[in-house]
Amino acid sequence: MTSPTEQLLAALRDCTDLPAQLPIYQLSGLDLADVGLLEKAWPRMATSVRCQVVSRLVELAGLDLEMDFGAVYRIGLEDEDPEVRRVAVEGLWEDEDVRLVPRLVSRLLEDEAPAVRAASAASLGRFVLLGELGKIRPGPYALAYQALLRSCRTETDRDVRRRALESLAYASSEEVAALIGEAYSSPDEKMRVSAVVAMGRSAHDKWCDQVRQELFSPNPELRFEGVRACGELTLSDAVPDLEELVDDVDREVREAALWSLGQIGGDRALRIVQRCCLSEDEAIRGAAESALAELEFLQGELPELIGRLPPESG
Repeated sequence: MTSPTEQLLAALRDCTDLPAQLPIYQLSGLDLADVGLLEKAWPRMATSVRCQVVSRLVELAGLDLEMDFGAVYRIGLEDEDPEVRRVAVEGLWEDEDVRLVPRLVSRLLEDEAPAVRAASAASLGRFVLLGELGKIRPGPYALAYQALLRSCRTETDRDVRRRALESLAYASSEEVAALIGEAYSSPDEKMRVSAVVAMGRSAHDKWCDQVRQELFSPNPELRFEGVRACGELTLSDAVPDLEELVDDVDREVREAALWSLGQIGGDRALRIVQRCCLSEDEAIRGAAESALAELEFLQGELPELIGRLPPESG
């Protein structure tokens, strides 16, 4: 008698378009035997089906965080189709298994498709951050860091260089700071956008003036990233400017301003967010409510929790 996984794989092999009713959620948490079956069946599926499968699984994982399609994404990393490889890389965005680092580095430095290289550069950022926090061994951290550094310096595709810079930004090194400054001075506005993203991720107050300078840039993308960076750097001096930006003409800038106010905290930020919770705009109201939840934790629950801690001994 065939297993549910075997039945699903047989159906996937026999179709040229992914039927909506197929229970592909069954590909979550596969055991070793089922992974072996998937590896054999995968190349026999139509390219369009493989692409639809990984895309649908990414959607399902976003709706249910208990779903684990890591085995499928790992197989997809080696797919012959670049779109399957790109989506597979993106599907692994929360996976902190350091054994992924060499595979992502290979995709970053060797993949023929710029979109796959860019996705790999972005994906390696979490391993740089984990390395900076001391949560992974030095070896995988150094491998990710050096690959991103090489890509940032030698890559011919601008988008790949941008993602590499944004991922490198988590590292506290002078050579990364120099690359951020160089990108910010670039005549290419997209590189400037990535430089501002990197400034926020750097957690370094040396970039405060540059970040605030972008809050009223005529380019909404630069405004958005400047606003986000203010939140990441928790720039309390930027609160008056952020108050103006909750009424920005660009919806994404308005929502980002509320997010940043929630990160920064303080009485004035709280009043601004509370006012926006009464907005008739559903998206703005939702962003304000999320920011308010963050502020209530920072200003209410956190002191309460600290107060419950036992006194230090001795």
